[in-house]
Amino acid sequence: MNIWSRISAVVQQISAGSAGIVDRIVQYVATMGDGREGRRSIAFTVAMIALSAKMAKADGVVTGDEEIAFLELFDIPKGEEKNVARLFNLAKQDVAGYRTYAERIAGLFPQDSETLVDILDGLFHIAKADGVVHEAEIAYLGDVAGIFGLDERAFNQILARHTRDGGDPYVALGLDRQASDADVRAQYRRLVRETHPDRLIARGVPEEFVKIANDRMAALNAAYRQITAERGI
Repeated sequence: MNIWSRISAVVQQISAGSAGIVDRIVQYVATMGDGREGRRSIAFTVAMIALSAKMAKADGVVTGDEEIAFLELFDIPKGEEKNVARLFNLAKQDVAGYRTYAERIAGLFPQDSETLVDILDGLFHIAKADGVVHEAEIAYLGDVAGIFGLDERAFNQILARHTRDGGDPYVALGLDRQASDADVRAQYRRLVRETHPDRLIARGVPEEFVKIANDRMAALNAAYRQITAERGI
């Protein structure tokens, strides 16, 4: 059974208006017999759907651009769109707050900050689809990052990758301005290795979710080019 069939099964387990949707999702994912990587991939996708729904509610409006951005991240088979949309709407209507969702999702990826950063990158991709990441969305994502166990420096590094015109390239690469040229090169190369799609897939990110890797790589390359141009190296 593929990931989208599994998500359809999740939807069928949940009735409209029921409370504790996230707990039921977490429980269902935990009992699946698809092996560790299969469970992680499904958990990742459900996390993206659920937290996107809560972000839309926090922002107060879901634009057409944001809906398109969401669909761009996943290669959803024809006929499965309605199940994804239903899960999205159920999560948005759930009486549980987004903090509960974030806590449960963090519990699905214990001691795995890299995958939680992948989730935040995906949420930023959706948030900026209308051309700007709004203050309410930044506040939401910052709070989620804190619940995920990421500190302010880590969150600012993610934020800088998604800031158009004016993002600090040193922050985007997680560097101090006093870093040596050798340290700049080493950090850039390390981040490039970590961003390779194969690394994301190994962490449980669905194979079709390569847009995260492409966007992150583009941001890293832009930051590195800016730094090397400024330094003349």
